[in-house]
Order: sequence, then structure tokens, then C-alpha cells
Amino acid sequence: MTLLITGGEVVGPTGRFAADVLVDGETISALLAPGTWSGQPETTIDATGKLVIPGGIDVHTHMKLPFGGTFASDDFDTGTRAAAYGGTTTIVDFAVQRTGEVVQDGLAAWHALADGNAHIDYGFHMIIGGVDDDALKAMDQLVRDEGVTSFKLFMAYPGVFYSDDGKVLRAMQTARENGATIMMHAENGIAIDVLVAQALAKGQTDPVYHGITRPSILEGEATHRAIALAQVAKDTPLYFVHLSASEALAEVAAARDAGRNVFAETCPQYLYLTLEDQLGAPGFEGAKWVASPPLRPKHESHRDDLWRGLRTNDLAIVSTDHCPFCMKDQKELGLGDFSKIPNGIGTVEHRVDLVYQGVAEGKLSVERWVETIATTPARMFGLYPRKGVIAPGSDADIVLYDPNGRTTISATTHHMNLDYSAWEGVEIAGKVDTVISRGEVLVDRDGTYHGRKGRGRYLKRGLSSYLR
Repeated sequence: MTLLITGGEVVGPTGRFAADVLVDGETISALLAPGTWSGQPETTIDATGKLVIPGGIDVHTHMKLPFGGTFASDDFDTGTRAAAYGGTTTIVDFAVQRTGEVVQDGLAAWHALADGNAHIDYGFHMIIGGVDDDALKAMDQLVRDEGVTSFKLFMAYPGVFYSDDGKVLRAMQTARENGATIMMHAENGIAIDVLVAQALAKGQTDPVYHGITRPSILEGEATHRAIALAQVAKDTPLYFVHLSASEALAEVAAARDAGRNVFAETCPQYLYLTLEDQLGAPGFEGAKWVASPPLRPKHESHRDDLWRGLRTNDLAIVSTDHCPFCMKDQKELGLGDFSKIPNGIGTVEHRVDLVYQGVAEGKLSVERWVETIATTPARMFGLYPRKGVIAPGSDADIVLYDPNGRTTISATTHHMNLDYSAWEGVEIAGKVDTVISRGEVLVDRDGTYHGRKGRGRYLKRGLSSYLR
């Protein structure tokens, strides 16, 4: 089938320009001067007044993740459908291996969750929760045979996913040899557990203490330590997930200034929300915003510093860490004890809009917006140029975005399997208009959904494009 998108302004990392986009089947076949194609497409979409951008790529999601005695409320059906509504056409989710489990079994379990259920294309990172000889050998095998080229380690959550410095170093050394990227949850979990226990002993049980007991300095300290270990491991590629704190960003910026293989992402919640206004909401309401790292105090410089980091490329990507839990029967597990509240916020449907708000407010350029939500994720995680760019030969993952539209976020209208919205009432100066995945219109401009579960394909990924 041929599809012609006319009248729009194509946006890529190198600029924006008027062009018609010709799609043949599942791929882009040509970018044309406006009005010059003489053929007869089967379908034409008028994109006048719209930005034509590559489909969003969210490289940090947790569909159906087990946590705290329950599971993330979105699975690969509901979560990827919601992503499509929000202009995201690819996700990279996290398969899980815990201590004592076989890495390949964890990957197989996540394939079983996704196969036949995903509405959009997907890949996997691998969480290594038990670093041992078998796990290190499995890392080599996954890079070689499975297209899994990034591995997540935790300096937090002792007794669940935590790896001590020796295990972190061994995994980094393995990654340096096989070319993979180490993804790091950088918080000092040992110290945090002491602070949590002390708070609970004082009767400080409300959700706000989740943030107070995870101070930003302990994210900065862990970030520094991980960078030092990566240097010992001969400059292992190191990518910090969900960076939230000025102290951590300063460590990343210093390493990058020194020419190191160090990269980082942040998430919308850290760009906009605060410990006082959300996590500190009255009663148990703050549980809606319990995530790790936590929201940071609004009187400190974290949010301004993160926006600056996005402009300077010290922060490369905006992902979501999408890991939703309903208030009813899930977040409520932590009534009377903040440490038992399942950690996670649901944002996969809103990332494209929320980062565009930075464009509307003059904090980012349109080109940088596209880089952070699509192009850099593809390059960082071995999907470029198949994904992340509007160019001949690339998959026809295309979003028409209306800069003059308006979006109001609400639990009454979102498509995530979640009984509240962390973004209730937020108004966006922009709107996802039309969403196309591999040449197929998933969401048209009147909001009608044409996708279906099972059409999403697994993506074997290559190595990062940014490594030296």
C-alpha cells in the first residue's frame, strides 16, 4: 500500500523542512518536494499545519513488572495501546532475572508476556539481579544471539535486585568485552534502608517520607561510584536511568566533559513534579507519586538543572520509567507504611506531549524534542536508522503533531490501565494528531483506534551508536 503525507513540516535532529513523505508498505520510500509526486497513492493524509516527526521511542518501561507483592497494572496489551495513543510507536521494556534464576528463563518469560499482545514494536533490556558466572556468560549469549544489548543493574533495593560494587564491576567488565551498555539505577540502597528504618521507628509513615529518606545526595554518591567503577572496567558504556538529582547530573556532566562513555536519561515526573506538591499531598494521596528515585524538593535546583541538561545533551533522552500501580488494592498496600507502597508512575501515554510542553515554554527546540523522544533513543539502543528518523528505508513510524492543538490529561480520558492520573488536569500546548506504525494508521485525527494486539514485532537490537 502507498501512503502520501502532504503539506507537513518534517522535523529531524538536523532541522525542519517542508516535505511530502511517501510510504510504500511498511517503510518510507521517499521525501519529496511539496506537491511534486505525480503518482496516485492509495491513501493521502493532509498534514498542513502539522509537524511530521518519527514515532516516539520509550526505552524505559515496565509492563507487568512484579513489585512489592503485586504487578504493574499495564500489560503489553493495555500499555502498548496507550503508548500508541500518545505517539510512541516503539518501547524497550525490561525483562527480569533475580538472584538464583537463569537469565535466559527471565527473557523467555518476557517474550511470553509480549508475544501476541503488543500493539507496537518492542525490544528488551535485561535486568541482572544476580551477578554470577552463569549470568555473565548469559550476557554474552544475549548480545550475540538475542539482540539484547543492554543490561540493568541496581545499586538500590537490597534483597531484591541490589548488586554490590564487586558484582557491578564484574558485569561492567563483561559488557566492555561484548560491547553492551550497562544501565544503572544509581541510589545508595544500603544507606537508604537505614534512613527508612529510622523514619518508620519514629512513626513517620506517610508517603512524603519515601522522598525524604531517599535524599538526592545518595543518588549523586551512587552516580559517582558507578562512574568510577566503569572507569576501572576500561570505560564500560554506562547509561543512568531516570536521573532526578542535580548532584547526579553534575557527575554525569563531568564524566562526559572528560570524554567518557557516560550517558543519562530523565523522566517527565522529574521535570515537572515536586516532593512538596505531589508526594507531600494530604493524607495518603501522595502515594500516587511514589517512585524511585523520588520527586525532588521544589525549592532546590533539580528541575532547572535537568532542563539545562537536556539542552546541553548531558541528558540524552527522556523516557518514562512507566510502571503503573492502581491506588485501589495496589498503592494501598502501603497504608500506614510508606516503604510498602509499590514504586511507579504511569506516563507512557503522555511523554511526547509532556516533553513538547518544554518546546511551548521555550526550554527546548523542536529539533531537540525529536532527538530526546525518538532519534537519540534509537541511536543509543541499536535501533537506528530503522527507527527514530524520517528517511528513505526507515520504518514508517510517523506521528503528525499539531502544535496548535491542546491536550488536557485526565484519568477519565487516558487509555492506561490505571485508576488515577499522575498528571490529572495538566494542559498541554500541543496534541498528537495521527499515529502511524510501519505504514499502518493506528490512531487517526478524530481519535479512532485502528491498531490491534499482536501486531507489534520484537526488535533484535544492535550495539549503541555512541560508543568509542
